[in-house]
Amino acid sequence: MKSKFIASALALTLGASVVFSGSPFSAKAEVGQEKKYIVIFKDQAKLPTGFGTEISRAGGQIEARLDKLGAVEVVSTNPNFLSQIKKSSTVLDAGVQNIVQPDTAAIEADALVTEVGSGADLYERLQWDIKQVTNNGASWNLPGGTGKSVDGNDIVVGVIDTGIDYTHPDLKDNYAYGKSFVPGYDDAMDQNGHGTHVAGSIAAKGRTMGVGPDLKVAAYRVFGPTGGAETANIAEALMAAADDNVDVVNMSLGGYDWFQNPDYATKETVADVHLFNRAIQYAIQQGVTVVGSAGNNALDISSPGKLSGDDNGATHRSPSSQSMIRVSAGGQAKNLAFYSNYGVGKIDVMAPGGDLGPNYDPATGAGRDNTYLCLATIPGGGYGYKAGTSMAAPKTAALAGVIIAQHGKDELSPAQVKHIIQSSSDDVFKRGYDGEAGFGLINAVNALQ
Repeated sequence: MKSKFIASALALTLGASVVFSGSPFSAKAEVGQEKKYIVIFKDQAKLPTGFGTEISRAGGQIEARLDKLGAVEVVSTNPNFLSQIKKSSTVLDAGVQNIVQPDTAAIEADALVTEVGSGADLYERLQWDIKQVTNNGASWNLPGGTGKSVDGNDIVVGVIDTGIDYTHPDLKDNYAYGKSFVPGYDDAMDQNGHGTHVAGSIAAKGRTMGVGPDLKVAAYRVFGPTGGAETANIAEALMAAADDNVDVVNMSLGGYDWFQNPDYATKETVADVHLFNRAIQYAIQQGVTVVGSAGNNALDISSPGKLSGDDNGATHRSPSSQSMIRVSAGGQAKNLAFYSNYGVGKIDVMAPGGDLGPNYDPATGAGRDNTYLCLATIPGGGYGYKAGTSMAAPKTAALAGVIIAQHGKDELSPAQVKHIIQSSSDDVFKRGYDGEAGFGLINAVNALQ
């Protein structure tokens, strides 16, 4: 198996998998740079007997256990650690731990809200994207349409991201709680801005509005002020959200893995993909609808896809799974945004993520119009313009939340929620399924009727 790094602001910052050659580890083995690894065992339900001894013999030290996923984090200075531990009959795969980035906005701009007045209704003036999903707020008049549950239970969307500014006037009443998985940061307060914008698209209720303005949002902070999270921390946050009985999880984050082996999905794969897949399946089995962004590289991410070029390999958007809902981004004109990834079999639906208008030329930068971006909440009580698939995914997560609110908590499986979202979407390109919009542009009115 061969793996290749895809350089990108959104990509994983380490190679997908590295196999070190050399003689088996011994007390006299060369000591190299300390690295972190993920070791995935064959039994997902529990860690095998004696796993700690095997890791120690290979020159590793356990840093964290993910018992429910059958995996551990390991640190080692042994350059032959991987080749040694992979010889164990209990190990499914092992690899260098990757660092994942938040799916940062494709475009950002300051929101000049003073132009419309300091007390202006920003939803009415500037939030074309929320109007597009809700049909100018018509979905809010349908049962469950605001996210207020018909059975009186709070519907919670977990936001695995940079945290949330829980003091923001448009969010504070809908903030449920927060947890941090960032070493050295105990608070879920957003110090980056990405997670607060995501939360606003879901459940803002004030000068701006979210798709479900009575939904609750919970912060599962995995990124520090400058971004970057270990694979295991994201998997741990997803497990925690499932154990907390949230209804929906939004992951506007990710990167790519590339594999020479075209059968990677069923045969050889890498440790971070295994870990993400197990975490996603764990959440779904707990009844959580999982939503993720497609990425902002304007590339076909189907196999082999443009990321792999002409090689006989496969590109994997990670974390991603056919069991979750994968979202591409559209513009105000219901077009595929110029930055959005796409690919047959890789996209389930499209949601408004914003762009720079019909006159914008990505090659020259001419014709830019910031009003085609998406306006939402940012830390400090303010508002900002952004565009990206990470702005499209939370609108879909919010739609999942209001569907659950209408039917009642725990009444629908994640597969049923996904089916409702897909079957109620509007065809915007080819009739039926296509690789750009999946089953179509999400429509909250259709979904609730």
